Order: sequence, then C-alpha cells, then structure tokens
Amino acid sequence: MLQAIEGIYKYGKVELRELPKDISESLVIVTFLKSEKLPQKKQIMQFGMFSGNHPSTESDFEIAEFHGDSEDSLDWS
Repeated sequence: MLQAIEGIYKYGKVELRELPKDISESLVIVTFLKSEKLPQKKQIMQFGMFSGNHPSTESDFEIAEFHGDSEDSLDWS
C-alpha cells in the first residue's frame, strides 16, 4: 500500500512530519517539490585558479612540501 507523508530534507536527512502506518521498513522514493538554495560562501581561492598551461609535476609537490619551521621550537618530525 502506498502512503504519502510530508517531510523536510535538511543537510542530508529527511525528517517526516508523521510516522507511516503499519510500516517498519520499506523502500522509498523522495520527490523534491521546491528547494531553497544555500548561500554560496565567498572563496579567496578556487580550484584550478593557479593551474596555468602546464599540469603539476611530482617535483612541484616536493618543492611545496612543508618541512617545519626551525624558528618555532616545535618538533615537526
């Protein structure tokens, strides 16, 4: 028997307004009726903005690798 129950989808979870009758487990189909878009956060950097014309190489990552700061008195090993 099909039942339609109103609910809200929020951050990856569906919250039902009421419990279905005589169902303890079942497959469901969720239909989104209207959606509210999340405000996009301002980003300083975006993926690919420094990519240039040449793809990164292994040596690029070795140059950029952090090996600790000798002046901060912390053990980075």
